[in-house]
Amino acid sequence: MQKQLFCLHYFMLQKQLELTHEQTSPLFRIMWTQNINDFQRRHFDNNICAFHIGSGYILSVAHNLKTEAKYFRWIENGIYLTNIFPYLNSEQVQLFETCYPLDIATGKRYWNSNNPSEFQLVVDTLKQINFDTRWITMMDRSICKPFLVVQFKENQFYNNPALTVHFNTATSFAESGINRHTFLVEVALVEAFYNEDIALYKIVNTPQEIIDAMPSLDVDYSILDDNQENYYCLQSSPMSEIGKLLNKAKIEGFTEHFAIYQDRVGGNYNLEGLRYLIKGYFRFGSSGAPYVLYDSKTNTFKVNAIQSEACPIQLSINNQRDGNFQYINAIASPLQIIQERLKKHLKA
Repeated sequence: MQKQLFCLHYFMLQKQLELTHEQTSPLFRIMWTQNINDFQRRHFDNNICAFHIGSGYILSVAHNLKTEAKYFRWIENGIYLTNIFPYLNSEQVQLFETCYPLDIATGKRYWNSNNPSEFQLVVDTLKQINFDTRWITMMDRSICKPFLVVQFKENQFYNNPALTVHFNTATSFAESGINRHTFLVEVALVEAFYNEDIALYKIVNTPQEIIDAMPSLDVDYSILDDNQENYYCLQSSPMSEIGKLLNKAKIEGFTEHFAIYQDRVGGNYNLEGLRYLIKGYFRFGSSGAPYVLYDSKTNTFKVNAIQSEACPIQLSINNQRDGNFQYINAIASPLQIIQERLKKHLKA
């Protein structure tokens, strides 16, 4: 019996370590990229945790899709002339002509200002004329594209030169400041389940061998009770965008959740339905992180829920969130609440 327990703990430990290692972890990030092929103007934003569930399908949260970018790095002149210019007064026209001069060769207007006051005026003007800068709309207008960010210490994609050749200078580059080599894998939004705060993406325009090389988690659709011993949250580490943290999580209870998500442009919507109340350290910015459960029969970790938001009721110190380890309660969306809809996509 003792030998069996030792073997069980040993195998689980190995799988725990695999979840945080760059070569075996299914945890990634999605970032929205503007001007990906223009190295001088390329920009990354809207950083969110995401994880691979196999066959190129990626899960994350949905609430960041309807947050506002507030401004854009570039815009097609046609969109500018149709959706912005007619609503500007003469001073605002001069502002936009200064900040977004037209590049006749590309037919695009690019951000061209280092003046903080001009930046704020542009943001205020776009809000005043109700121009939609939500990420979902920026994506629909092809102003930006979501990419999965995969990073390694070495300059090979999963230590495989045969895979690395599929990337070019726009999708593979060194970042000396963090001692990492970054690879970008394009994804497309398949469906956003806004009420449940879950978004499903799929890897696109990518060779199958790249997808096959990327670690993934099987899905466990069970609704778990509050007596789980081997339940963990896999998230970005507290002080790093590239490290990974696997920490114990406890299901403290359940809630029939209801909250109103503020959407100034498209109209507010409800976050509602069954949620786990979770106790266990999570960092702000861990939205989209998977909650995983160890399956001793298969010697694998399976994803059961996804980190949605901080619990509205928290212990606090001077009402501070940053660096406050009293903020330990979270709300997670069990994947069971989208089970049938998710399976339809996975079987397609």
